[in-house]
Order: sequence, then C-alpha cells, then structure tokens
Amino acid sequence: MDFKPLASFLDRMTSWRIPWAEVLVMHRNDTVFRYRSGFVDLEKQTPIDEGRIINIYSMTKIMTCVAAMQLVEKGAMLLNDPISAYLPEYAEMNVKKKLPDGEVVLEKAERPITVRDLFAMTAGFSYDLGAPSLKEAVERTNGKLPTRAFAEALAKEPLHFEPGTRWNYSLCHDVLAALVEVVDGRRFGAYLRDEITGPLGMNDTAFDLTDEQRSRLAPQYAFNDELGKAVRYDANGFRIGTEFESGGAGLLSTVSDYVKFLNALTNLGTSPEGVRILSPAAVNLMRTDHLTDATRGDYSWEQLNGYGFGLGVRTHISPAGSGALSPVGEFGWSGAAGCMAIIDPASELTVMYAMHMLNSQEPFVQPRLRNIVYSCL
Repeated sequence: MDFKPLASFLDRMTSWRIPWAEVLVMHRNDTVFRYRSGFVDLEKQTPIDEGRIINIYSMTKIMTCVAAMQLVEKGAMLLNDPISAYLPEYAEMNVKKKLPDGEVVLEKAERPITVRDLFAMTAGFSYDLGAPSLKEAVERTNGKLPTRAFAEALAKEPLHFEPGTRWNYSLCHDVLAALVEVVDGRRFGAYLRDEITGPLGMNDTAFDLTDEQRSRLAPQYAFNDELGKAVRYDANGFRIGTEFESGGAGLLSTVSDYVKFLNALTNLGTSPEGVRILSPAAVNLMRTDHLTDATRGDYSWEQLNGYGFGLGVRTHISPAGSGALSPVGEFGWSGAAGCMAIIDPASELTVMYAMHMLNSQEPFVQPRLRNIVYSCL
C-alpha cells in the first residue's frame, strides 16, 4: 500500500479552499494510514491536531439507523409497521396536492407512513426546520424542544407527497430518533450511549459536550463564494432546541471515535474486541438498495451516481454508473461540513474522512477521495 497520492490530495484541497482535512484508513481492523493537513484555526494558523471534536451532521444518520435496526432485530417494531402504532399523532396526515389549475390543496393521505419510510426517506417530509409548527413548539417549550416534542410538532405539517411514492432527503431520521425513544423508553442520547457508543468505547461522541470536550471543539467555517475564502461559522443550525437530540444531524465526535463505530459495521456489526451492535443480516439489509422505480428518479445527486439508497445509507450498486473504484456493496454517508464514511465489508476497509467547513464541495471532493483511497490499496 502506498498512500502518498492520498496525502497529496489532502494537501491540494487545503491549499485550495478547505481549511483542514484529515483521513483515517483501516484495513482488516488495523490503521494503515492517517494524515492531517491544514489549519484547524485559520486566523491563528493552528495546525489540525489529534482529538479535535467536530459536528458530524448527517453522519449521525448512520448511527440513528443502527439504533432503530437494533429494535427491529429485537422484534420491538417491524419495518412495515405504520409509525402511528407508536407515534399516534401520525395516524391521520394531510398531503399537499397540486390541481391542474396550479392551486395547492390539502387532502387526507391514502397511505400510512411506515417505519421503512423513515429509514428510506420516503415519508413525505421536507427539511424545513423553520416550519410554523416547529417554530411554535420551540417557543412553547422555552427553546428546549425535546426530541419527542419535535416529532409531535412535525406531524402537524402537511406531507409533500404520499408516503412511499417518492424519495426526498428530509427530517425522516429525526422522527426515527423519536420513534426509538418511544419504543425503547430511554431518551435517544441515553439509548445511543448505553447500546452503541458506550460498549464501543466511544467517549467523545455525544449530543452535548463536557467543558473539557468543548475546549477541543474545532472552529467551523463556511466557504463564502463572494469573498473567495472560508469564514468562521460556528453554529449548528440543525439543532433548533437545547434538548433536541437530532437523529439527523446532531452528534459531535472525533475521527478516532467515530471510526470505531464505522469499523464495527465494516465487520458486519461486531467490533474487533467482540462488541456486537448489529447482526450481519441487519447490516446487509441496511446496505441493500431500497429505492423503487417510483423513488429512484428523485435520488439524483451528482456524487451519488451509481449508488442506491438503503436504510439510511448510500450503497454502491453500479460501478459503471458511478465510475467508482469501490466494490458493489460499499456503503456509508456524509455530513454537511464535509465528513464522509466509507464502509466496505468486502474489502475489509473503513475510511473516516473529516473536515469542518459548510459549503463543503462534496461533489468534487468525495468521489475523488474514494477513488484515490482504492488506488492506494
């Protein structure tokens, strides 16, 4: 293995527009390459160092789906169950319908939202965190908005399409976190700590930080196209309540910590130390393509050509379509500030890539990074 091209690529990205980047590559449970480039603090010119905590944003979704799959494994719920069996506020939903004359009307949904719809992003939700019902719930809870209250509020908003008929990247996994709470009985963050992060020894992964961890929180940036540079932007706009444990975008973690979770999935659900978080059957179901003829056309992001969508993860289905060097079945997801997971059971390969910049240039960076990794093996 020769990872010099991968190091050169990270150097190229940090000399371009990304403040810093880090990659950790594991093969057969051993770390075979780790490299950091750039400045964690642009203003102070501080080099990126060990133990920096970052917002992983939508890479939270992978862990949320694993948590929910644990409950499926236990028979606590089924993928085909209507979520109203657990979240009764979703029993009768309205759907926006556009009439031939352009008028938009609300009609009763003909299909129930199922547990599978939450996993697969086919429930009919949007990603509008400024929706009136959510704003009202934030005010009513004095800015706390617990996860369960979030789901109750979102149910008041009309759906954008009949459940199961389209794919739309949305707040599905935030509702899935509330579903875990109701089915299990623990707060979502406590469930993750007890069932996933604690057993795996992930001490730096949580929704809330200690004072010591906060001292290691990396500055966050956003690339400003008008100024032609990255500017400081430290807020997580997806956390709209102090008690909202967002299953879609709320976790903070480090490269060293989160790769433990990713590598357990590479091993089909069991860590090298023997901690089992999922069965191989459940991991394989997660990375099975769940798109249908009706939903596939909506899944059209440039960087996901040749990929399907499983239970909360992209999954490689067509090397001809993707142009990717990874094998069929490689899976993972990414986050708004640029981090990315590559989980590859066939190659026994786990990759955690991290940066901390919104407007992250994902369509450019991530497909290239993936191909360079595989070319180095």
